Amino acid sequence: MSPTKPLPAALQRWAEQRIGPVVSVRDASHDWDRSRVWDLEGERGVHHYLKVSPSEKFFTRESRAYRHVVPALGHTRAPHLVDSRAQDLALLLTAVPGAPAKELGLDAAELRTVHQQAGTLCARLHEAGPLDRGDRVEAEASLPAAADGAEKHLARAGDRLNQDEQQLIRDHAARLHRTGPVPVGCIHGDNQPRNWMWSTRGLALIDFERSRPAARVQDLVILATTQWADHPDREKAFLHSYGRELSDAERHALRCLTALDAVNCLAWGPDNGDAEVTARGRRTLDRLMREGRP
Repeated sequence: MSPTKPLPAALQRWAEQRIGPVVSVRDASHDWDRSRVWDLEGERGVHHYLKVSPSEKFFTRESRAYRHVVPALGHTRAPHLVDSRAQDLALLLTAVPGAPAKELGLDAAELRTVHQQAGTLCARLHEAGPLDRGDRVEAEASLPAAADGAEKHLARAGDRLNQDEQQLIRDHAARLHRTGPVPVGCIHGDNQPRNWMWSTRGLALIDFERSRPAARVQDLVILATTQWADHPDREKAFLHSYGRELSDAERHALRCLTALDAVNCLAWGPDNGDAEVTARGRRTLDRLMREGRP
């Protein structure tokens, strides 16, 4: 468990200028060093969140998403940006009800409902207005860029992969380069139940720091490697409300992307002491090895 991170006094003063007096502050950061998030409770029990982004890139992505894309989700389906403070990479956000779906111990039927609502929200996000020229160029380059990152991840992972596993990753990266056109849009970038807030009012999405223009199928990789691998009913529920089945090109890309996610997990997870991410990578890679090379 990481030590509690105190909210800097200057940031509390900035927040209070916008939302009024704060009566209590709770460290709500994830359990990793660069996560800095605080739950601010006001005098009337109203909560806001103050987040300091881990990098300028993440701050730019998240603040842009809240201004231009997130409103398409609907009034209660995501936090709203109250203000931002670029010099501190700080975002002041409204709170949404509920708790992360990952933490609630939901039964099978409830999880299908959660995935169904997630499909609806992801469709809204992915279709939230046309991309401008620069964003479309970035989005259309996202799959080749992912393929080009394979060697970097393989180098970082080192001997955590044997030679056959390394070749399988290279095979999938090569195939990803040959994927035909796929739909693009603005993706969430970390689309998984830890960022799905579930309550009696339904589902809301949080944490848009990895939001960016990309192939839409990239938003399904973590779900495919965790939630859907052993539970096809959840995938079916998601895609039903998403509004369409994936194209052959998207299915092809998704398989390749799961391989690249596996090596990324096996590079990043052990280096950062994240057993869950490491296990995700190993489980995916073992499955792909059993299924054979593309």
